[in-house]
Amino acid sequence: MKRNGRCKYQAGFTLIELLVAITILALVAVLSWRGLDQIVRTRDVVTVSMAEERALAQFFDQVGIDVRQAALEREIGQSPMAFGGGQLQIVRQLNLSGQAPRLQVVRYHVPQGRVLRTASPPLATLGQLRAALAAGANMEGWSVVELMGGVVAVNLRAWVPQLGWTANMLDVQTALNKNLSQLTGLRAPNAPPVRSITGIELSVRVVNAQHALTRILLVGE
Repeated sequence: MKRNGRCKYQAGFTLIELLVAITILALVAVLSWRGLDQIVRTRDVVTVSMAEERALAQFFDQVGIDVRQAALEREIGQSPMAFGGGQLQIVRQLNLSGQAPRLQVVRYHVPQGRVLRTASPPLATLGQLRAALAAGANMEGWSVVELMGGVVAVNLRAWVPQLGWTANMLDVQTALNKNLSQLTGLRAPNAPPVRSITGIELSVRVVNAQHALTRILLVGE
């Protein structure tokens, strides 16, 4: 008596099929990692770029505030602004709550690619102002704030009425002498103040930018 044998097949994958599946999964993992790495790198670049833009905007805004508060020439007997060699100095009016108006000397300079803003304590008299202007590198008691880094160069020009743009402080001094001589005459009480500089053009070149970024700021406005 014969037994009817039946072939029994076990379901599963062969070794070749497993190797093919593992290879495909490895390729997908590599491609996914490369895509994720590119996304992370792009995110980092965008984050750095946005941080630089915010720092640059803060720098321009702070200079704009200081030049809008520039003191009047007839009150201090000289130009409230001086520039040259990538540096900018501003004598500004400082109005503190509950106190009489004061003056303050603000300086912008760029040591080792960093833009620093140094500001003197409030100055109550012209004598204190003269001492602050003559302080030079000895700025004990002055506040120092770093506004941004990665700066290659800072260039500045001034708009002098009846002359135009100039990067020479001698042009400003000539206009100042003319204005101060005219102040001895009679002027209408409501006449606008006379200024030797009515605007500045500030150009900043940073490391990651192809071109210099420029902003024009009005003085005393």
